[in-house]
Amino acid sequence: MLKVSEILRVKGHTLYTATPDMPITKALETMSEQDIGSLVIMEHGELVGMLTFREIIRHLHANGGNTGTNTIRSIMDDAPVSVTPNTSAEEVQRLMLDKHARYMPVMDGPVLQGVISFYDMAQAIVAAQQFENNMLKAYIRDWPGDGEALKVEERS
Repeated sequence: MLKVSEILRVKGHTLYTATPDMPITKALETMSEQDIGSLVIMEHGELVGMLTFREIIRHLHANGGNTGTNTIRSIMDDAPVSVTPNTSAEEVQRLMLDKHARYMPVMDGPVLQGVISFYDMAQAIVAAQQFENNMLKAYIRDWPGDGEALKVEERS
């Protein structure tokens, strides 16, 4: 069974975090320059929120396209659903769909380990299916031929 820890191992542990008091403009800058869709919001070493393009777009829409002087705290999701390294890929999929969450922080107790995105999940599922297909093809290649099957039948 595929676990979050394995997905993170493939993805790497590069993390982008911000504090709640950072201006939204700074968050936009970081997300744009790093080509990322989310920032994990940490305060005093604790997970306090998530900021994704969804919250930023809502804020821009409500403010006529201006970020204003608001801070991340005013728009972040302050109750993000997190997963652990031991959470199964199936459970992450279910949570993402149930909660409409494209990004989930991975917490090992109080320690932030990384972020799993909807894209990471899709990539992991495709890789797992490819592996399964290769295993099945190898198994089929080793399948006894018609002649071998007949020999076995003749012996019994």
